[in-house]
Amino acid sequence: MALKGASFTAPFFLGFAVFTLAPIVLALRESLYTKESAGLGFGPATTRFSGFANFSRGFQDTAFWSAILRVALFAVVAIPTIMVLSLAMALLLDALTTRLAGRFRVPLLIPYMIPGIVAVLIWIYLYSPVVGPLTPFFHLFGINADFYSGSMVWISIGNLLAWSGIGFNMLIVYSALQAVPREIFDSARVDGASEWRIAWSIKVPLVRRSLVLITVLSIIGTLQIFSDPMLFRTMTPETVTRDFTPIMAIYDWAFQQGEFNYAAALSIILATVVGTVSAVFYKLTNRAPV
Repeated sequence: MALKGASFTAPFFLGFAVFTLAPIVLALRESLYTKESAGLGFGPATTRFSGFANFSRGFQDTAFWSAILRVALFAVVAIPTIMVLSLAMALLLDALTTRLAGRFRVPLLIPYMIPGIVAVLIWIYLYSPVVGPLTPFFHLFGINADFYSGSMVWISIGNLLAWSGIGFNMLIVYSALQAVPREIFDSARVDGASEWRIAWSIKVPLVRRSLVLITVLSIIGTLQIFSDPMLFRTMTPETVTRDFTPIMAIYDWAFQQGEFNYAAALSIILATVVGTVSAVFYKLTNRAPV
């Protein structure tokens, strides 16, 4: 019986091995080699074992680490904002009747169900100062909103991430709230607790693990952001440079400059940074309450 139950996890572990473990092993292997062109670049390229030279080069790559710092600062602002909004929406839904909450769940989840590339293209159109409706709307109030400027591009991207991610995070927290016995809240009301007191002192602590989970997922996703700024680059290449984010820098080294070995080393470095940050956050926030 145990073997039969474990067999249901076989597709996941097969996909994990093929699409996660195998690429990691290949990236580790490629990062230990360097491809060099003979002569003035007209001769055949040769591949030699270079050990950790690519990693040493990566640790000294200021543009790559600037991209990591840039995305990290964005994450420090964007992730807490998205988490607070998601929690607030989940608490509001939980306060409604089951029938009324069901009418709001699907509309709130629709942005998450839209493919990421399609969502970016939609917002690029909305942000466009030529054909988009947002710029004329803000002009009515005397505001010159250039969503592609250096001071606004991260706000534009953050708004896109919030629009597409809040619904999913809200659903996770709302599901955790629905699993809490209603008797706990009824007892608190009998003792005279207000709805705000119940939400802050009872509901939020009980869904702490769900909040930690979605925050860790958000950290992993935000530090690896790629498609959003990559498509924004088509509209504002002077603001969104080719190494604007770490993944964009890796993509540029691999597919624009042809240095796959160095790009593999940068990928391992980025994976280590993301894994370390996520693990530390999980360790610090997933402690049992005193």
